[in-house]
Amino acid sequence: MALAKLWSQRGTRRHFFGRSAYGLGIAALADLMAEELPSGGLPGMPHFAPKAKRVVYLFQSGAPSQIDMFDYKPELERLRGEDLPDSVRQGQRLTAMTATQTTFPIAPSMFQFQQHGESGAWISELLPHTAAIADRLCIVRSVHTEAINHDPAVTFFQTGAQLAGRPSIGAWISYGLGSENRDLPGFVVMVSAGSGRNGQPLYDRLWGSGFLPTRYQGVKFRSTGDPVLYLSDPSGVDRAARRRFLDDLGQLNAIRYRDFGDPEILTRISQYEMAFRMQSSVPELTDLSKEPESTFKLYGPDSRKPGTYAANCLLARRLLERDVRYVQLFHRGWDQHTDLPGQIRKQCADTDQPSAGLVQDLAQRGMLEDTLVVWGGEFGRTVYSQGKLTSDNYGRDHHPRCFTMWMAGAGIEPGTAIGRTDEFSYNIVEDPVHVHDLHATILHLMGIDHEKLTFKYQGRHFRLTDVHGNLVRKALA
Repeated sequence: MALAKLWSQRGTRRHFFGRSAYGLGIAALADLMAEELPSGGLPGMPHFAPKAKRVVYLFQSGAPSQIDMFDYKPELERLRGEDLPDSVRQGQRLTAMTATQTTFPIAPSMFQFQQHGESGAWISELLPHTAAIADRLCIVRSVHTEAINHDPAVTFFQTGAQLAGRPSIGAWISYGLGSENRDLPGFVVMVSAGSGRNGQPLYDRLWGSGFLPTRYQGVKFRSTGDPVLYLSDPSGVDRAARRRFLDDLGQLNAIRYRDFGDPEILTRISQYEMAFRMQSSVPELTDLSKEPESTFKLYGPDSRKPGTYAANCLLARRLLERDVRYVQLFHRGWDQHTDLPGQIRKQCADTDQPSAGLVQDLAQRGMLEDTLVVWGGEFGRTVYSQGKLTSDNYGRDHHPRCFTMWMAGAGIEPGTAIGRTDEFSYNIVEDPVHVHDLHATILHLMGIDHEKLTFKYQGRHFRLTDVHGNLVRKALA
């Protein structure tokens, strides 16, 4: 009786009109959905002519030390070991790692800095390959955030909010602009770990779609086995059988959509079709056998090892070549509370050449002019030592007040440096750049007005930059 009552409730007037509105016929709807994705995005998008067609975001998870890599502070040597003045720290809240310290000894960087290129950018000896492309970079030394712990800080950079549940930036861009390759996802994610410590965990929600339809979430590529789960046909199932199975499944899902009108059912239909097409496109994408030796030399010796940052940078270029709109690389291991000198050397050895190689590779292929490259972590590191300071060792705690990122490529003014910090690399004194400002600028370069790309959820219109965000105009060419 309960089932009969439930069935009768489905036959309402709204259900009748809903069926009429959707009334394409079951098979026709399934066929339509098979062709429907990837889409051209929302009507009226982009809002204006974009500078960038695609983005690759090289996220350095764990927080690279700006004071050891980009923010040169030579006067600190004479203050070595002295307590950081209270007038500089200004009562900033501390993490649990240093909250019990009674002193905050100043730890100058032990690495040498030089100026590079016509721009004269100060870059440390840790990054010789990045230094070689200094004139292609816009180095932003005045990024800041409110988050002081890793998970909320990483979540903030990926979704524009410290609390989990919002759509990631890649999902927002896919939602607004759609995809230009029907055989690959519009948003791809890869994760690598440093050769030192593995670092903080990363969660799939960081590239999720939040309250947007799930078709816009990032697809994570794996380093072992099939690059994407369930890419291979099950044992005993050939391609023809797989195709027949998906056709029948599509018709069943179409019936379900006709009855309930749930847009997630359309996502399910289209993603099954995408997965079928990826069975051909992904093996071709990941086959590096036709790459010349010069490519592997450009990205470094690890570029032949699946799952390394270098290999992911090379794969990112191949994805961008195929018009995947948003590629996100995460590299773990930058959380250097102790033994920073030893650990940061390993991290830079992992990432310096591949990052620079990707920029150079895009440039020589004529792709850098319409590809935006972003490099950076979730916050910076303190000028004072966490734990004991010695002549050859120190650690650094989390520091959200100022840190360094760089951008290159489409629409970016090359050979520039934006922002300035005080003599302690502790507070910003010129041109602060907030997380929302960075997001607004990325969207702008993709032809999106960050205030107009919204989605109504739970009674209000949300956007990536929430109610904040200004363009970093000094970064724009």
